[in-house]
Amino acid sequence: QVQLVESGGGLVQPGGSLRLSCVTSGSIFSRYVMGWYRQAPGKQREFVAQITTPTTTTYADSVKARFTISRDNTKNTVYLQMNSLEPDDTAVYYCKAEYTTISHTKYAYWGQGTQVTVSS
Repeated sequence: QVQLVESGGGLVQPGGSLRLSCVTSGSIFSRYVMGWYRQAPGKQREFVAQITTPTTTTYADSVKARFTISRDNTKNTVYLQMNSLEPDDTAVYYCKAEYTTISHTKYAYWGQGTQVTVSS
């Protein structure tokens, strides 16, 4: 079973920055498509950003130019650098790892989430 552990959340003022980290267990991290999702109170979980291997990135329109996803395959870690944070960015942020086998079976694993609160 793959385990993902997020960290780096907290309380920040509007306009501030945070960097989230997600450490993933297992020996095939470099093969995972890694993503960040978020869920605000009373809302559905939504896509934030994704990074493949080597480094193709995709972002939700709401975070483009403010957030940057990156990965370090030597540390089994994916990061989300969040700048110019806004109150609407307040949510629990989840890390996701996706893997497709050679026989096209898909696996997805989630972390437990880390709270990000943007407030003055």
